[in-house]
Amino acid sequence: MAGIIGKKIGMTSVFDGDNKNVPCTVLEAGPCVITQIKTVEKDGYEALQIAYDDKKEKNTSNAMKGHFKSAKTSPKRNLVEYTNFAFEEPKKLGDSIDVAMFEEGEYVDVVGTAKGKGFQGVVKRHNFAGVNDATHGQHNRQRSPGSIGAASYPAKVIKGLKMAGRTGGNRVKVKNLKVLKIYPEKNLLVVSGAVPGHNGAYVLIEK
Repeated sequence: MAGIIGKKIGMTSVFDGDNKNVPCTVLEAGPCVITQIKTVEKDGYEALQIAYDDKKEKNTSNAMKGHFKSAKTSPKRNLVEYTNFAFEEPKKLGDSIDVAMFEEGEYVDVVGTAKGKGFQGVVKRHNFAGVNDATHGQHNRQRSPGSIGAASYPAKVIKGLKMAGRTGGNRVKVKNLKVLKIYPEKNLLVVSGAVPGHNGAYVLIEK
């Protein structure tokens, strides 16, 4: 699997060939710098470590400063390893990978962290319908979860029930998003559909 680190810019819509308005997400894909090349002889496996987004030196540890210095690049915020990169020419430390690795019309997977919603009830968290009837003694029960357990047996609430709790903030992968448009001069990628995370959030775009 090969990929690149990027950033979610925001959502918009475009018209396709059938004159349909398609919702899409604009992503900034790289450019990423190769900061380490792992080999079977030295590391036990083959992989490329790539880094994205500049970071202040004062917020970087000495060990990481040396790591980035060996790649002749400035400190970066995000580092990710990928295997199965296939390039026409072999890459070396300090080389850049950008949006040119993608083609219009192909499908990609996008990994991101979903927006955190905090502690939520069952209607928002699990799409429960609620009682929906304020009459017949249903006082303040419109968004209630309803019954959650049996009687004397098993005399407890079974684990795994859909109940209220913390929502969002988890790692999400959205698969098979079509690449609608590429703007190489701005390193922008327009993909169909929605991508997890807020505007400005870091994402992984995988082929």
